[in-house]
Amino acid sequence: MSSSSSATPAAVFDVPDGAAPGKRQPAWGALHASSCIMAWIFLSNLTILLNKWLIDTAGFRYPILLTCWHFVFTTVAVQVLARTTAWLDSRHAHGVTPRLYVRTIVPIAVFLSASLVCSNFAYIYLSVPFIQMLNAANPAAVLVVSWLWRVVDPSLTTLLNMLLIVAGAALASLGEIQFSLVGFLFQVGGIVFGAIRLVMIQVLVSRKGMKMDPLVGLYYFAPACAAMNLAVASFVELPRFETADLAEAGLGLLFLNAVVAFALNITTVHLIGKTSGLVMALTGIFKNIILIAASVIIWNTQITAMQFAGYTIALTGLTYHWLGNEQLAKGYFAAASWAASVWDATPAAFSMSARRRVMLVAAVGLSGLCILLWPLGDARADMATLDGAE
Repeated sequence: MSSSSSATPAAVFDVPDGAAPGKRQPAWGALHASSCIMAWIFLSNLTILLNKWLIDTAGFRYPILLTCWHFVFTTVAVQVLARTTAWLDSRHAHGVTPRLYVRTIVPIAVFLSASLVCSNFAYIYLSVPFIQMLNAANPAAVLVVSWLWRVVDPSLTTLLNMLLIVAGAALASLGEIQFSLVGFLFQVGGIVFGAIRLVMIQVLVSRKGMKMDPLVGLYYFAPACAAMNLAVASFVELPRFETADLAEAGLGLLFLNAVVAFALNITTVHLIGKTSGLVMALTGIFKNIILIAASVIIWNTQITAMQFAGYTIALTGLTYHWLGNEQLAKGYFAAASWAASVWDATPAAFSMSARRRVMLVAAVGLSGLCILLWPLGDARADMATLDGAE
């Protein structure tokens, strides 16, 4: 399923404690959490880059049809898994009736579909780095919707932190060279619809006691989303759809896009069970930084100093939001203790291998900083060239 955020739509459910016997169990227990994190970062970024490439570079400017194709593929794949594995056996315990499906599942599917369609439309008008910078405001949108829905109580500290994140995203928007109001509104719409969908799922889980495995969630949501997207596309995109566009984009690339997106959901299922929401959030921040650097290399996107500063502010607020005072204090004291042990160490204790590790970490950090700052130098050089031409 396509997504431009750091978390996939499936990642809002709980993983069940166990699966029913009698079928082949998932062979995931041997996988290490670090391997799952690396796979999730790779698949998530690859999904976003493929979506951007198909919609913008390859000329397949049918975001609704692309989202519909993802949901159709997901529906078929989940049905196959339900009949051949034990991964979805927990669906039998929910007792989803047609009335419950229409009253609860379908409204959530509407906002899920709207969120992904708006996010895919944004790829036509905005660059991937700018989209990821705007996505930093996702927690603020979820918090505001939660307050309006009275799911959580307002907090002054949380409000100030969310304002910091929004201010960082706004500063990044002001620094965008190729700003598009239409694309900005589409992305904001995707963020708002996604926040509403998350809160509606939270309300559903708390009131109905329905703790769904992420794949079980896809089992129920994907068919409804596919049907709704097809209905909308029949009026908006199908009348102007041409098979030449399909051939130009490439059937193989479209199939690969759907396979990668579904594999991302499978990886997310396992990663949620292996780690926690906090680890997922912090991994998402690191993933976004890698994605921004990759998109700069692929599309030669320019990032201004103002955007760099704004995104740094947003990431600071986002990290504080997920960690909080207690975790930050623990991290500070751990780092201070490590630094004190290094400074107090005798030359004999501070071995050559330890020095090499410190130099390696410093080299990697400086290299990453140079990669992030390189586009800023190119942007300044281009702006200087334009000023000289004028």
